[in-house]
Amino acid sequence: MTRPSVNNWRRVHRHALDAALLLLVILVAAVAAFPLVWMLLSSLKTPAESMQTPPVWFPASPSLSAYREVSDVIDAARSFKNSAIIATVTTAGILVTSLMAGYAFAKYRFRGRNVLFAVLIATMFLPPIVTLIPLYRMVTYMGLNGDLFGVIVPNLANAFGIFLMRQFIAGVPDDLIDAARVDGASEMRIVFSVVAPAVLPAIAALALFAFVYHWNTYLWPLTVLQGNTDDYPIVLSLGRLLSYNRGAMNTNLVMAGATLAVLPPLVLFVFLQRFFVDSIVSAGVKG
Repeated sequence: MTRPSVNNWRRVHRHALDAALLLLVILVAAVAAFPLVWMLLSSLKTPAESMQTPPVWFPASPSLSAYREVSDVIDAARSFKNSAIIATVTTAGILVTSLMAGYAFAKYRFRGRNVLFAVLIATMFLPPIVTLIPLYRMVTYMGLNGDLFGVIVPNLANAFGIFLMRQFIAGVPDDLIDAARVDGASEMRIVFSVVAPAVLPAIAALALFAFVYHWNTYLWPLTVLQGNTDDYPIVLSLGRLLSYNRGAMNTNLVMAGATLAVLPPLVLFVFLQRFFVDSIVSAGVKG
């Protein structure tokens, strides 16, 4: 076999491999996107179409009436406001505490640092259900039961966030921090004016993770609020749509509510996507 023939065979083999990988990526993306697409299409159907067997894939006459009817069953505006308060305040608290604690673990040398950090990491392996009752008792003693603050306060610090910030801040040059100290900058100013910009991709990734998690969290708000429907976030209010659906069989209404609930995290991901990808690339390079 001549050398050009070998090169041509390798080129064809490489193109075939690239095409196979591209096909695999498209297949995985289609599988991941299918529930969202089905949810959106179902929200545009009529009640009769949503109940039809075999299922109707595409609505004959797409309608937005289900989105208008959502507010007739639940107070959607108030529920979205509650979700926004919970997710935004909790995310802000996690970012601040994680950045400060991560800086301390990464750049300070103190007795018991490694042991304390190991204990912190160990808490990440505890299932949330294990800490549910102790946290609920603490919230009750603090008088925050049945209140949005009871949902927010226990989640203002996060072990994963501290771990993530510590790993990225460890890569910030000590010379940069020492130079800021020589210029008279306080430790708080160093954290937020020097360290934070250097680890911005990690902060964006943590903000995305925290916001999406606390926007979608269900069990903890349900436990703390205890029937205080005025403070229900949107994920709890969707349960009322499910009850309504069992009586009226309006699946399109449930899907409309779920579609609205998905939009804020989706929009946030679109804005933070570049930083999120940069944080993954940086972690891969460091690893």
